[in-house]
Amino acid sequence: MPKLLVIDDEPVILLAFERAFAKDDVELITAETAAQGEQFFEVHQPDAVVLDLRLPDKSGIECFKTLHKIDPRIPVIFITGHGNVETAIEATKLGAYDYLFKPLELDELRSLIEKAFHLSYMIRVHPSVPGSDEKTESEAIVGRCSAMREVYTSIGRVATQDITVLLLGESGTGKEIVAQAIYHHSLRADGPFQVINCAAIPEALLESELFGHEKGSFTGAERQRIGKFEQADHGTIFLDEVGDMSPITQAKLLRVLQERTFERVGSNKQIQVDVRVIAATNRDLKQLVEEGGFRADLYFRLGDVTIHLPPLRERQGDIELLAEHFLKKYGTEFGKQATYLDAETLRFLNKYNWPGNVRELESVIKQSLLKAQGTVLLPEFLPPLLTDSADDIFGDQATYNQHEFVAMRLETGSTELYSETIKRAEKDLIVQVLEQTQGNQLQAAAILGITRVTLRSKIRSLGIIVKKS
Repeated sequence: MPKLLVIDDEPVILLAFERAFAKDDVELITAETAAQGEQFFEVHQPDAVVLDLRLPDKSGIECFKTLHKIDPRIPVIFITGHGNVETAIEATKLGAYDYLFKPLELDELRSLIEKAFHLSYMIRVHPSVPGSDEKTESEAIVGRCSAMREVYTSIGRVATQDITVLLLGESGTGKEIVAQAIYHHSLRADGPFQVINCAAIPEALLESELFGHEKGSFTGAERQRIGKFEQADHGTIFLDEVGDMSPITQAKLLRVLQERTFERVGSNKQIQVDVRVIAATNRDLKQLVEEGGFRADLYFRLGDVTIHLPPLRERQGDIELLAEHFLKKYGTEFGKQATYLDAETLRFLNKYNWPGNVRELESVIKQSLLKAQGTVLLPEFLPPLLTDSADDIFGDQATYNQHEFVAMRLETGSTELYSETIKRAEKDLIVQVLEQTQGNQLQAAAILGITRVTLRSKIRSLGIIVKKS
């Protein structure tokens, strides 16, 4: 359960936080003075802090400096009146995570604190790579297949080198935790760490989020904003879904990588930064370059070192290993005794195609544990999508039920639902046609209206196992 420390002397603000997070899985700690807040910060070690700029015994800036000396990596969000905007901006230059103005908007507040919690988790938790001598409590990167062993080797090879790293892989394959591992094992582990999901921010705002902007630089720019690159100076920035950047933002990113300088939107002043970039995408950047959707020079500059994360369906033997890991992890958290996989349960897990990869498997185990009774995870505890299958000539592949598939992917928190649903429907279509032709690919290609080469490519990419009768 994440801990939130709120330092504010206004009872109405503290009450608002108590009401806002009363039903959430958040431990709320409140302090009415800077001295009390600094004491609680050391004792409780919160995951995020909300700090008022005006306190009765000390200014918010002075309190922040004290907190920053204790642990500079904990995200601190300032709240202030509109009259103190310059002070709030100065706080972000000093390393504050962000700021909000009173009166507080509940949705904006929740969203910002959720992001702060996520960043704090990535900073606090040290992902352990198999074979490492990690002694702190950590989140394990699990897997023994040859492709994952290559990933571990790559992490060890690049972590201490101050170079740009590009992580490639489908959604849910674990790119974020690999970025986390590289950061924690790098020479910049004590420095700032910023995380940006380029696909989650509107194109018009992404450039400002990364590089900041000046007041009046565009409609809605009512005040100066400090960007994440400036906040990450002497540290690391993780750019997730970098393939979704606009051409203008790509050009600015290339300049930062080459010259270590950029300009805020609406400014001609050059800002010098020393930032290590870790980028990730689930898109085919090489194809995007060929189509003109991504700069070739940026693609080559990002790929000083490229690490490919394999999809779960290609990680032979790892499904059982990961499922047992999640059973142990969430069984304790949920107060469940299920610690073993039934043989039939494992059969269902192994035959499913896992479009959401490791993230989806984790969600499935969590859902199953909520239903589980006893020490063995039985098939009846699994979501129906995994168990509604047909024993056909195509290797016991799951029968496609779009409604159940979409429902489970929504539960998983998918951000690629359109492409995942298209892939599942496409797989079901091809399997059905291959059944009709009894595995004859030439006939199936003719019925589908595609070439045999295209059909073979789709069979391979969609994980279809063809057995001729």
